Amino acid sequence: MRNTAYKSLGFLLLGLAIAGVLLPVVPTTPFLLLAAWFFSRSSQKWHQWLLRSELFGPIIRNWETNRCIGRRTKIVSIALMLGMGGTSIAFAVDDNRIKLAAFALMAIGCVTLLSIKTCPEN
Repeated sequence: MRNTAYKSLGFLLLGLAIAGVLLPVVPTTPFLLLAAWFFSRSSQKWHQWLLRSELFGPIIRNWETNRCIGRRTKIVSIALMLGMGGTSIAFAVDDNRIKLAAFALMAIGCVTLLSIKTCPEN
């Protein structure tokens, strides 16, 4: 039962991570790392698939090996989140409550990324 729940949560979080790649307000990295954690405990097939991914693999390997996120990953993530998210909010959203919620989500994403240790440069 736990295995099924973990695998389901892994897929849900992977979906949110993929949405985060496409939607500027949704953070990708935290959802990706959580998906990898759930898959590592429920499905080696899907965990290995994530590790082999050109897009996601390096981030997950850094995290699993060193408990850190690369400087470039942090910079690109925050810049895209703020740039694309801020532009989308400024020009596509009229309701101030939705703007506030979107900015709050971006702030949570930025704080989360900044609070995680940065990998040392090689």
